[in-house]
Amino acid sequence: MKSIEIAKTWLSDTFDAETRTRVQELINGNPDELNEAFHKNLEFGTGGMRGIMGIGTNRINKYTLGKNTQGLSNYLKQCFPNQEIRVAIAHDCRNNSKKFAKVVADVFAANGIKVFLFSDLRPTPELSFTVRYLKCQAGIVLTASHNPPEYNGYKVYWEDGGQTVPPEDGDIMKAIDAIDFKDIKFNANESLINYIDKDLDKAFADASIAHADFKAPQKDKLKIVFTSLHGTSITMVPEVLKRAGYTNVHIVEEQAVPDGNFPTVKSPNPEEPEALTIALKKAEELNADIVIGTDPDCDRIGIAVRDLSGKMVLLNGNQTMVMMTDFLLQHQSQKGFKGNEFVASTIVSTPMVKAIADAYKVEYKEGLTGFKWIAKMIKDFPELTFIGGGEESFGYMVSDFVRDKDAVTATLLACEIAATAKAKDSSFYKEMLKAYVKYGFYKEYLISLVKKGISGSEEIAQMMKNLRENPLKEINGEKVTLICDYQTSKAHHPLTGKVEEIKVPKSNVLIYHTDKGTRVAARPSGTEPKIKFYFSANTALKSLDEFPTAEKELDAKIKAITEELKLK
Repeated sequence: MKSIEIAKTWLSDTFDAETRTRVQELINGNPDELNEAFHKNLEFGTGGMRGIMGIGTNRINKYTLGKNTQGLSNYLKQCFPNQEIRVAIAHDCRNNSKKFAKVVADVFAANGIKVFLFSDLRPTPELSFTVRYLKCQAGIVLTASHNPPEYNGYKVYWEDGGQTVPPEDGDIMKAIDAIDFKDIKFNANESLINYIDKDLDKAFADASIAHADFKAPQKDKLKIVFTSLHGTSITMVPEVLKRAGYTNVHIVEEQAVPDGNFPTVKSPNPEEPEALTIALKKAEELNADIVIGTDPDCDRIGIAVRDLSGKMVLLNGNQTMVMMTDFLLQHQSQKGFKGNEFVASTIVSTPMVKAIADAYKVEYKEGLTGFKWIAKMIKDFPELTFIGGGEESFGYMVSDFVRDKDAVTATLLACEIAATAKAKDSSFYKEMLKAYVKYGFYKEYLISLVKKGISGSEEIAQMMKNLRENPLKEINGEKVTLICDYQTSKAHHPLTGKVEEIKVPKSNVLIYHTDKGTRVAARPSGTEPKIKFYFSANTALKSLDEFPTAEKELDAKIKAITEELKLK
């Protein structure tokens, strides 16, 4: 069905007068926007459903959220017959998030489902925690994470506290697809909606401290600058740090007020260096030791620390993950390993995590991008103990009391690492260099190409098609020895012709490996209009003194690869 024909169905009495008026305006005079708004239905990606707010089937609005929730309600009743079904709902700081959260709560309640709705904005990891704490069968967060202000989204969590994975995610989509907009029940049974806040805050804070407070010495001497980037972390991070003993915390006040327009940043994403500009300026004024910033829904964490010359430098997600994993394993080693521990990461993250795990003789598991796959590992292997895990996109999860990336607990853990280092006349950065000497120096780099709209989607698809149909034989003079295509689940060894099966779920990811340990991966984002290229190169370091030269060499290698692939 063409976009205009779909749009005309939105002129029926199923939709409110304001929606009908706006649809008619698009039909009358804005064919391009009409096509963008109605040419498809929003779909679930690696992080749930995200999209631009507005009218249409390809937009976030009362009706697309209502359809999702009606379909999920029907599916929950199939999965949990003759039970009281309980669902927890949270929302972030974005425009309309609170209103959308109530719409979702209303639909659940209209379907006879008991709802636990946070009275105001809360971090996404607190929702993951709440699902299990209140013994819910599902959870919803209204958030678009770090996307631009015009976006919002809908994340679905299952009873284990992790985001939905196969088969649930596919079955939920089928249940949603079976719904017509006229089938949505919007008239809530208000008696089924229970508002939650302080009791859950305390329980979550207690758990965060229990799992990430390692009693670092001289905490009061660690000078911390923290920014919530106008997001939800302001409701939890300062309190957790205070309760854990960090008294020298300086909040970036001009970014402390939640605001869905994110007025002081181009992008509220700690992956983007610009997002921490104000915090870094404050750190220089105060001579702070560490800067920490979180994204709007408080699952990603950005960190800056002082290098050997005293200059503030931003760490990437791989570096943060390496330090957190090593620190957790050091402490577990001191307590003693039972032999059933494991750490986890993702296929496009640094191989250094595996090197660390191997050094401690701890099991390493690797999954697709997205913490739902790490949560699935915990669920699938109940006999194993999860220590920690992360991915390159600035996320980390400590233990398994939360089943998603968690910037609250990760913030506390980062401060524990920094305080422990400072107390022994070292630093976070110096300890990282020591890890490079111990495990090998791995250097990563990411290029994200934004491709918006219908034409952008087509361009991304063509780029992946070209990489598959014309595979690289060499990368910067290094022979390609392995090509892993996660879409076909085939690992091809071009030098021998051997083909192996990849035993993870299918995903549109292609990874090249060379004989020198260099790796290049291509992956269209599941949550943003982007295609991402990930680069990893490594070398051995005999001492800290070799680091500057080795870093320049790896930087030059990665730069040469990006130029060879015409990505810069």
